[in-house]
Amino acid sequence: MAPKKQVLAIAVASLFTNAAWAQEAPAGETATVVVTGTRVSNRTVLDTTAPVDVISADTIKNSGVPEITQALSVALPSLNFPRPGLADGTDTIRPATLRGLAPDQTLVLVNSKRRHSSSLVNLNGTIGRGSAAVDMNTIPSGIVKSIEVLRDGASAQYGSDAIAGVINVRLRSDRTGGEATVSYGRRDTEYSFNPVPGPAGATWNTAVDSRKRTDGNTLTLSLWKGMELGADGFLTLALERKRQDHTERGGWDTRQQYPLVNGAFDPREATFNRFDAWYGEPEMTQNTFFANAGYNLAGGVKLYGWTSYQDRDARSGGFFRRPLQDQNVLAIYPDGFLPIIAPSVSDFSGAFGATWTAGDWDLDASVSYGENRMDYSIQNTLNRSLGAASKTVFDAGGFMYDQLTFNLSGVKQYEVGLASPLNVAVGAEARREGYSLHAGEPDSWRNGGVLLPSGAPTASGAQVFPGFRPSDESDTSRKAYSVYADLEANLSQNFLGSVAVRGEHYSDFGNNWSGKLAGRYNFTPNFALRGSVQNGFRAPSPQQQNFTSTATNFINGVPFDITTFKPSDPAAIALGAKPLDAEKSTNFSLGAVAKAGKASFTVDGFQIKIRDRIVLSENLTQANVRNYLSSLGFIGVGGGRFFINGVNTTTRGVDAVASYPWNTPTLGRFDFTLAGNYTKTEVTKVPVTAQLAALNPAPPLFDRINVLTFEHGTPKTKFTASLNHTLGAWSGTLRATRYGKVLQPGTTAANDHWMTPKTLVDIEGRYKITQRLTAALGAENLFDQYPDPFPAALNSTGNAPFSNYSPFGRSGRFVYARLNYAL
Repeated sequence: MAPKKQVLAIAVASLFTNAAWAQEAPAGETATVVVTGTRVSNRTVLDTTAPVDVISADTIKNSGVPEITQALSVALPSLNFPRPGLADGTDTIRPATLRGLAPDQTLVLVNSKRRHSSSLVNLNGTIGRGSAAVDMNTIPSGIVKSIEVLRDGASAQYGSDAIAGVINVRLRSDRTGGEATVSYGRRDTEYSFNPVPGPAGATWNTAVDSRKRTDGNTLTLSLWKGMELGADGFLTLALERKRQDHTERGGWDTRQQYPLVNGAFDPREATFNRFDAWYGEPEMTQNTFFANAGYNLAGGVKLYGWTSYQDRDARSGGFFRRPLQDQNVLAIYPDGFLPIIAPSVSDFSGAFGATWTAGDWDLDASVSYGENRMDYSIQNTLNRSLGAASKTVFDAGGFMYDQLTFNLSGVKQYEVGLASPLNVAVGAEARREGYSLHAGEPDSWRNGGVLLPSGAPTASGAQVFPGFRPSDESDTSRKAYSVYADLEANLSQNFLGSVAVRGEHYSDFGNNWSGKLAGRYNFTPNFALRGSVQNGFRAPSPQQQNFTSTATNFINGVPFDITTFKPSDPAAIALGAKPLDAEKSTNFSLGAVAKAGKASFTVDGFQIKIRDRIVLSENLTQANVRNYLSSLGFIGVGGGRFFINGVNTTTRGVDAVASYPWNTPTLGRFDFTLAGNYTKTEVTKVPVTAQLAALNPAPPLFDRINVLTFEHGTPKTKFTASLNHTLGAWSGTLRATRYGKVLQPGTTAANDHWMTPKTLVDIEGRYKITQRLTAALGAENLFDQYPDPFPAALNSTGNAPFSNYSPFGRSGRFVYARLNYAL
């Protein structure tokens, strides 16, 4: 049976099992209370009108690589974390996708307050191209109490970005206790690839098609501690230091490296290291601090706040420059060079608020601030246009995003004659967002005028990443204001209903109204149906509106500036760019919840139609584009790309989750979870402009590769099965994740690369040495699975044998050990 039919069959079968399910939580246990997607204070995870997943702190800790995004990717079938490489800054800040949508179409909250996004906008050929999303890995795992994931649109409740769903990180609030953790792991792997033919007659042209690697050593030190704050408060601190070595998953480079010597190959060809690429995980050093505090004052006033800081220094490789390439200067690098992109990321957040009671109203007021800054150092490289005088390390500039938010909300319950009190929530929010971009040093972007030996000019700036120019600089801000109202009540004993409405005003693009209707009907204590209908939106990000970069390329000896334009740039307007507007969505969902004693089962179908999605256009550098721009007076402008509204998509799918905790008198406790997701996206409209349509031939704004990336770049199916077991001092986790097939599209069907389904198995065993000390051994990707490598015809350099579209990366087996000491 096809995967889609399998999931639908499970959904249909669940509708006939209601007589076997029961309401009660297991004896001695309490039902999990959630705060995401509802403003009722005591709503449990299985009693909501929309699906909410809860990922515990232990799940994150036992995931092997203790980072939040990775833990979410193995816990949630509808979330993927591709982990791209050779993608500039995206190697360092990697986006995740929920339900196959863009990374910036999922809203991230911390303690139900909006989290700031990263300053990076993803520009290269990766999943999430054109988006600027929240970097979840700026939050240390030690501070996390749990993570709630609402798999339903929620713009009417939370505002912009919540088209695919909401991720809410709930922080620890402990006054006592704590834990110190040290973990160490490495990649122990062997991978195969398709050998790329080299030049005829080459002595090194052997059929090397596999490689063993032991690399990616990762040491993580973390600590969290709960402390008393006065007589009636808490202060929970978390510290984390992570040191990660890079991994290499490149292929055997059979290309000629050195110029011929008297018509023959240079003898150095025979000894050259042909595994010459850093294609894999970046080298990284990361330090993180997080504090969460609260204090109860007299009269029922409660103060709360948190602050965090992280610095992250990373190093990733670009494509190797061979000694004989025009981009090289033999006097500096006689054996060629591997340019290194070394971003430095700093991230800060702070929040302060208070809750209190005024009459029957529970009130909450807060102010929060967050900023993310990314600066680029380009190392082990050169500016070819400066010749032998070139530096080898450059400051290439960078950018910063910041967000200041004020919130005021109130909740009150009214007795209006319904089966439960009417829960009324109202609120207002004011937000300021800022974005700035600063230039690099002149040598990182200028052209020094040194010609190639042929007499031809060469490209400007540092090889692999030309620096930002003074003309790229910007410092902009915008303001957004919103009001909302949210009503929820049991209209009858069995029917729960809710309605939400939210109005927004943005200083840069205007107004938006969102609404949501949701309901749940309990047919019996054992079985319920739930569903929702809503419209949502996502405001264009300041990064999409204001990012720009320029590189000078020489075409037939003539210099042309190739630019990522702001939509407001005159050259972009000449090509048809317009001020960016909000993306709009219409969401429908229908699901079922069933329970039987300790077991539970949920299935939820959904449809998300999005209009006017904001995308990054194709590179518009064709000759007729250059001629058209020149005719309008844009001399030396060779075209480029810009952000534009205009892509419509329809996403349909179903999520199913079943769980069963089983306590036995002699074998211990078992926790079983089975989950699956099916998601299909169809592109129904692409953008066009009258200006480009008038050219002959008309260059496309959103071509085949980008359309198929939306439709097939993430797996349509993903299934997980996990087992947690505890017996005395022993415990363990066994998990299997099956990813469906994925396409990396080419310019034609002949260049498409389909990756077949893969199943990854993770295992961890734990032993409680003393009451406080626990040791763990484990392996992620135990059977060392890799995505299908590119055929040789699609990997001409040999450097990158695997696709960045792989939903689980391409790093192989990770083995690790961990010690946890309870404080």
